[in-house]
Amino acid sequence: MARTPLSGIQHSLRAGGYEAVVAGVGASLRSLTYAGRDLVVPFEADEVRPGFRGATLAPWPNRVVDGLYTVDGVERQLALTEPDRGHALHGLAAWLEFDAIDKSPSHVTLAAVIEPQTSFPWRLVVETTYALTAEGLAQSVRARNDTDEPAPWGTGPHPYLVAGEGSVDDWMLRLPASRVLEVTPDRLAPTELVGVETDAARFDFREERRIGAVEIDHAYAGLSRADGVATVTLTADDGRGVAMSWGAVCPWVQIHTADLPAGPGTPGHRAGLAVEPMTCAPDAYNADRYDFDAGLITIAPGEWSPTAEWIVHAID
Repeated sequence: MARTPLSGIQHSLRAGGYEAVVAGVGASLRSLTYAGRDLVVPFEADEVRPGFRGATLAPWPNRVVDGLYTVDGVERQLALTEPDRGHALHGLAAWLEFDAIDKSPSHVTLAAVIEPQTSFPWRLVVETTYALTAEGLAQSVRARNDTDEPAPWGTGPHPYLVAGEGSVDDWMLRLPASRVLEVTPDRLAPTELVGVETDAARFDFREERRIGAVEIDHAYAGLSRADGVATVTLTADDGRGVAMSWGAVCPWVQIHTADLPAGPGTPGHRAGLAVEPMTCAPDAYNADRYDFDAGLITIAPGEWSPTAEWIVHAID
């Protein structure tokens, strides 16, 4: 019997000029190409996924500060999965093996169960579908609450987009967001939501421009939309690139220029731009701390969450 690759069972999809591979661990987008060129930073099948690259994040994206949150007067302590900053990072599903419950040559639906635990006493069935068409790769995510109490919920993806040759510094970004969530410099804990013009050179990409040397690991809001859809574009000098679009269920997006602590020369350093549409803000489990709508979703017993959806496609 063949050994399962370290990133889980592999699901290959093909449609039009697109090819994608989804790995079972974390329902992770392992690779996506169009006409043979990468649209995301890939990783190998028999490789422990580098960090959260391509993972499906649930039941929260981003951080729960200090891993602490309170529901119905009960304070709970999550495992500190970002130990250098002391936070609970990117949920509980990223290292679960998702099982295929429906599959064709161009789509796969995967499911996993987040079991009740002392830090998160709800059972959630998480379902995600990846579907390739000539229009690109669409992903949807939803969850059902199989416990008797309302459950907190948030989700989002974690792809690192690739425009073409070179690195993040070389590419042109358009990000239609008017507000950015400021964070503490050491721990990236949210502080306040401000206009991108507060530090326009670093944060304002409403008009397409080169990313250059700026370092970003921030959540944006105030998204401008066309027919309810927000779109981020990332292009190289030859005009080719990649775009990611999503609907109103995700009012936030995290942007990360993939700056790694060891800096240049480290594999993956500024190799792609993380674009992470999110149903809620960082630390949304502590929404009462903030003077803005953090967007935390509550799933009633026996009910499904709203379906979050996004699509990645080539600019050719």
